Amino acid sequence: MSTSKFAVAGATGRLGRHVVDVLTERGHHVVPMSRATGVDVITGEGLAEALAGADVVVDVASWHASEQAAAAAFFRTAARNLHEAGLHAGADRVVAVSIIGADKATAGFVAAQQVHEEAHLSGPLPARVLRAAQFHEFVGQLLDWQQGDVAHIPDLPTQLVACRTVAETLADLAADPGAASRPDPGAPVPEVAGPRRESLAEAARLLGARRGVEVVAVDGSGLPDAGLAAAGAFLPGPHAKLAGPTFQEWLDARPH
Repeated sequence: MSTSKFAVAGATGRLGRHVVDVLTERGHHVVPMSRATGVDVITGEGLAEALAGADVVVDVASWHASEQAAAAAFFRTAARNLHEAGLHAGADRVVAVSIIGADKATAGFVAAQQVHEEAHLSGPLPARVLRAAQFHEFVGQLLDWQQGDVAHIPDLPTQLVACRTVAETLADLAADPGAASRPDPGAPVPEVAGPRRESLAEAARLLGARRGVEVVAVDGSGLPDAGLAAAGAFLPGPHAKLAGPTFQEWLDARPH
């Protein structure tokens, strides 16, 4: 495989760290982009310098809160800046990560991904989107958001996936020369998810047992699109790549 130069936005984030690792391990030249490295995808600071000579722009930058309008504004601005700077730098394409079910969501952070996807797919550079299931690490976030030794977690279906698995799949897509052309109209958006359907509450119970937190399953009412989630709207489609580890396997491999 020929060596390419990949500029990774969000490189120090939960997923971005894995993307940088995978691309580096595969022998590519990787430029990590984040505010920690002096690059701001919103203000544009440092962007032109970081993208100089880049073949592929990988966008895994994410917003830190769930409010839909703020998240949509972040994604819209970041995508525009990455496309404009990437085009000026002579990049071939952009590859971005989204969330499975984004096309069905009506509210919250997942719905904001619709703006994210459209901003990339309508940008001046050819772009591809990979939709991923919720990460294994999301379960820990759910527990972190609740104080005390009892956590109420929605008993919703999910197909949790490891960040490393998503990073490997995104790296495959980013390195595919075919991604330098725009996707065919009507073609399914690539998806990646864990190997089997799981319950969010049950996964939280496994982690809670380690933390000394009792997990109580609830119906999820009050969450954005809880009804859609309960009906399986955020589960992978038939064309998705499914890959381990399961949440239990991932948890077992982590230090106590």
